[in-house]
Amino acid sequence: MNTATLKNPTPSQDWLSRAGSLLPGLLLAGAIAIAATWAAQLPFLKNNGLSALTLAILTGLVIGNTVYPFIAQPCASGIAFSKNRLLRTGIVLYGLRLTFQDMGQVGMAAVVIDALVLGSTFLLAQWAGQKLLGMDRRTTLLVGAGASICGAAAVLATEPVAKARAEDVAVAVATVVVFGTLATFIYPALFHWNAEYGWINISAQQYGMFVGSTVHEVAQVVAAGEAVGREAADTAVISKMVRVMMLAPFLLLLSIWLSRRERREAVSDGQARGKITIPWFALGFVAMTGINSLGVLPQAVVSVGIQLDNALLTMAMAALGLTTHIHAVRSAGVKPLILALTLFAWLLGAGLFLNLWIPTYF
Repeated sequence: MNTATLKNPTPSQDWLSRAGSLLPGLLLAGAIAIAATWAAQLPFLKNNGLSALTLAILTGLVIGNTVYPFIAQPCASGIAFSKNRLLRTGIVLYGLRLTFQDMGQVGMAAVVIDALVLGSTFLLAQWAGQKLLGMDRRTTLLVGAGASICGAAAVLATEPVAKARAEDVAVAVATVVVFGTLATFIYPALFHWNAEYGWINISAQQYGMFVGSTVHEVAQVVAAGEAVGREAADTAVISKMVRVMMLAPFLLLLSIWLSRRERREAVSDGQARGKITIPWFALGFVAMTGINSLGVLPQAVVSVGIQLDNALLTMAMAALGLTTHIHAVRSAGVKPLILALTLFAWLLGAGLFLNLWIPTYF
């Protein structure tokens, strides 16, 4: 072989070398994603609202703290690629699940309810987490996003904006698992008890709206809705999709707020002022939702895109689990759980009030 070629590799050789370095990590993340996707279809796990994303990070945590340290070196590049590039691409493709027409199916009341629940829950998380519990900003941002929008997917999407660590993500996802799973049991039980004792006049459709606007994950929303009936489940999913649609403006506003805060802190420390960073994947999410709303994509393409999106997000979650050290999660202590419990109580109480009060004005 020509020595000049070895010293100056061609673009194709560079690409092959790069692909080769990514392959071990991608295969490992992919294997965990496949196992988590399969397990999420098991009746017990499915009925309890445990999604593939949740199972992927749990599996990643187990492997990451046992076997992975021995194979971390060859897998590092592919795992980092999964946590960054695949995650952002997955958030963009998440827009294929939504259309702007979804808002029309539930009416303006649902949009207002979702917006108020999102905003109040996230602001409560920042105040209670940082002021009362003394938690760090990264963790409170992620726990707040997970509770107020769409669980693990919102935590993943917020992670690059908040510049959080893998252990921060793991802690936030753990709160989604604990309290989202509790919701799948508590919400239906409260509905049936209310039907028996007649405390509040609430229909199955209103219950579905309540579930969609307050329960953490989409899978948990489905489980809590179906426990009451098909009408409740359908309304819950549509309400939840409207709430998920608010992820993009939330990320944009959060990015602007954090950038301005960092600029103020930099100026006060005598440092150069930084630029406001807009997360491109949030704009891509809006664009993909808009394209899907136009109905120009064949249903087969949308279906394949959603399946690809599931795979990418699950691989990203697996990669986050693999790189999370359990001692770092343990060091977070009980404060994240106390914060998540506070938000859960708020979602139950204030969420129910908003769902009963707001529709009277529309």
